Amino acid sequence: MTEQNNNGLQYSDFQKLVLMLPQVYDIFLGGGRGGSKSYTIVLLILRLVWEFKRKARILVVRKTYKGLADIEGLFLEVFRLVYGKAVKFNQSEHVFRFPNGAYLELGQLEGPGDYDKYQGRSFTMLVVDEAQQYATPELLDRLRSNLRGPKDMPIRQIMAANPGGPGHYWLARRYVFQAKPWEPFFDENSKRTWVYAPSTYKDNPFIDQSEYEEQIRASCPHDEELLRSWLEGDWAVARGAFFASVLEEKRNAVDNWEHLPTIPYGADSSSKWHYFLAHDFGSSAPSVTYLIAKSPGDQAPDGKYYPRGSLVLIDELATSVPGQPSHGLGWTIDRLADGITDMWKRWKLKGKPTGCADDACFAAHGHKSGSIADELKAHGVTFQRAKKGSRQYGWEVMRRLLADAGKMDKPGLYIARRCGYFWETVPYLSRDPRNPEDLDSREPDHSADAVRYGCTYKKAQIVPFSPMG
Repeated sequence: MTEQNNNGLQYSDFQKLVLMLPQVYDIFLGGGRGGSKSYTIVLLILRLVWEFKRKARILVVRKTYKGLADIEGLFLEVFRLVYGKAVKFNQSEHVFRFPNGAYLELGQLEGPGDYDKYQGRSFTMLVVDEAQQYATPELLDRLRSNLRGPKDMPIRQIMAANPGGPGHYWLARRYVFQAKPWEPFFDENSKRTWVYAPSTYKDNPFIDQSEYEEQIRASCPHDEELLRSWLEGDWAVARGAFFASVLEEKRNAVDNWEHLPTIPYGADSSSKWHYFLAHDFGSSAPSVTYLIAKSPGDQAPDGKYYPRGSLVLIDELATSVPGQPSHGLGWTIDRLADGITDMWKRWKLKGKPTGCADDACFAAHGHKSGSIADELKAHGVTFQRAKKGSRQYGWEVMRRLLADAGKMDKPGLYIARRCGYFWETVPYLSRDPRNPEDLDSREPDHSADAVRYGCTYKKAQIVPFSPMG
């Protein structure tokens, strides 16, 4: 259903619900493609301009100026419909000036350097369109410091995004799974009350819905999860993500082991569990290390049977800033080695920690100590190169193991629930828009990389441990 006013503007039922929300609430316009989010933003802006006149100062940002072109054209069309030529538009500055003194600016915000042009300025409404293009929230959080206004008018932030994309994981965590749609909730990051207002193409009566659905289906004919994400606006854990069709909590997540399987007396090597590390190095970015158990085809301490060749991620060391999975803690090599050694010893494994790491760890970096791998070895942690091969090959192996988890006759990949960084990041990782067979490397893929190395590693050795542990 739609409603039209005397200015020629039309309102859908979804847009009327959004306009009914108290203006002290911030809004997350999340949902599928074609849900009329951009037009809803226009209506919210027009109401603010009409009610608060010259006090209304609005900033709308996207990641690139090219991305602003479509929404800028929509703004110009609708504003001219309402105000005619009385609304002035400076194309070079991307600024609209309304006859009642209200001010609207469209801007590009891609990196920290772009923020300089907004620093110290004040706006009463901030709008972030296509927010899923931001892999992390830090830049948008900083922009929020520009949200200031007189005491007698509300200040507000509007975020609009589709599921998928580099920012899927943090948007879902912050705004989608905090409360039911249309139910206000308090966000600790902004210290503000938000409302999640979802829509899909079915909420947009201004398009040919059948034709639009056909276009979406044609754009992803072989990815049912991505299709559901775009059509239904579903932000559930893995919808539309790289591992969506192969990673499921009920199959791949396993209970935490309290100890390692006991080795039967006199058992040969083929009937023993193998243990090794898989490591992805980072400093400003997180380092991620997994302790992996390779099954001989046996029952584990959690009571679950793991077919021969199955890999179980039983423990994790991730040096990420809490709540910021793309940012590392900046640990030194000796501190990292100590952390890895502590994890190794915690499982009563004997000898020095050993396993595989990415090729970058073995590249000389100009120091007399040699490579990262050399430095770690000097501190008691030995890594070998993971199997060489393309990223796509590694992802194929990893996806196959994830998909086969739960099958009694095939090896699978299983992840303990204590591996929090894995569950925080891997299910949300998106495809590279230029190469759908690869991950989008702009996202926090450090955990996925470490697991990929482990899945292709062929030199796992039997490591003795104390069965009394």
